[in-house]
Order: sequence, then structure tokens, then C-alpha cells
Amino acid sequence: MQILEREKKQAFTSGFTVSQSNSSVKKQRSPGIFSTFFCCFRNYNVEPPASNNTTTSLPPAPEENGTQPKFDQVEVIPIPSPPAKFLLPEMNISDYGKKCVVIDLDETLVHSSFKPISNADFIVPVEIDGTVHQVYVLKRPHVDEFLQKMGELFECVLFTASLAKYADPVADLLDQWGVFRARLFRESCVFHRGNYVKDLSRLGRELSNVIILDNSPASYIFHPENAVPVQSWFDDLSDTELQDLLPFFEGLSREEEVYGVLQNLRGR
Repeated sequence: MQILEREKKQAFTSGFTVSQSNSSVKKQRSPGIFSTFFCCFRNYNVEPPASNNTTTSLPPAPEENGTQPKFDQVEVIPIPSPPAKFLLPEMNISDYGKKCVVIDLDETLVHSSFKPISNADFIVPVEIDGTVHQVYVLKRPHVDEFLQKMGELFECVLFTASLAKYADPVADLLDQWGVFRARLFRESCVFHRGNYVKDLSRLGRELSNVIILDNSPASYIFHPENAVPVQSWFDDLSDTELQDLLPFFEGLSREEEVYGVLQNLRGR
């Protein structure tokens, strides 16, 4: 019981949140074994990294006599190059011409808990350190309608900071229509300043045609201009956010590129 209490932590800081109760009011907890397994610690005050140029250098400091140091005395800081192999495979022929939408899992499409939930949509067994634990999963209202429509309009990719041994079976149960063309898990994230960040430049898609739907701004800190924010969801059965977003995405699917529309969205 003490282990369960230690591992429960504030819902806004986790990629997979363990609930203390069905209430949407969450108390902050110190991290423990389960939070390390499922969740990412998110810091909403993180700064984006430097741009992905080949190299950059520190401003040369003047020497004591006022002259500049030689070039080989300037510290050169390497900037990561694009990956040799992208995260996504080649686009399916059926998706040519469609934009790519990266969709988060926990607190965006579902909410999961180790505490039994009487109205859980799924119960998923997950093995942790040799012990099987039951994970109770609630689907966000209108998620079925949302996924089916998004699958018609976009190339959809599931991208979560949770581990595959939890998220993959949940996705199997959630996506009955094969909407997700690919699934990306924690190992595909970039660990940056204590956060698991979803680096959209590593997908292998044109960034002007990529959108990320996520409840955590820390997840898309590298590419906020590509984001459609969504409110975190826990157990409010009257929630309509996914349904309300569909007309917006229908319009976005017809645009030449995403930046203009998403800039207007941020402005509002």
C-alpha cells in the first residue's frame, strides 16, 4: 500500500497517470516504482533547444592584449544532425496527400489507473518487476468517433512517452479500425531537461504538414508551432473536447500547410 501511495503523482506531470480516486482533482506525489515505469516527469518551463544547424560556436572571448583568439581556440558546440533513419516508415500510398497527425495517448485519449475503476472500458495486465498488475483504462468520451474520422482525414500516428508494454495493448483495444499507421513509445522520445519530448523533426515527414495533439506542452516544446493543445482528461464523462475538435481538423486537412491556421489558434 505504501508503494502505491508513493508512486501516485500529479496528473499533469505524467505520460501515464496512476489515479488515487475517480476525482479529477489530483494531489502531487513523489515518484516511485510505477511512475518510473510508466510516466515522464514534465516541466512546463523548459526551453526549446538550439536550431538544428550543423554547428554553432561560442562568441570568441578577447585575449588579454585585446586581440581575438585563433579559430582553433574557439569552442565549437556540435548540433545534432537529422537522424540517419527516421522514426516513421514510408507513407502508405493511401495516405499520399494527407497531413500527418501525431496523437498522444494518456490524458488525451484515455486515462489509466492501478486503482480499480468500476466503469473501466479496458483492464490491461502489465508485468512490472516480475509481478503482473491490472491497469484500469477509461476511454475519453467521443474517442471512437474522433479516431474514425481522423483516420479518414490524416495519416495518424500514436506517440506516447509511456512504455510499449503498457501502451501497445491499450492501443490494440482502443484502435479497432487500424487508424494508427505507426505507434511510437518512450524510446522514440528525446530526453531533454528532465522531459520526454516528441521531436517531430525525427518523424521523416515535412514539418509544414505535421500536427501534434497532446495535453502536455512539454511534449512538443521543440515544435510548439505544430501543436493543437488539448485539455487533460481524467474521468469527466460530460467532456466533449474530442468531438468539438473535429470541425477544426476537417478544415485543417484542406489547408496547404498547417502553420497559418495553428498560429491563429495560438493567438486565440
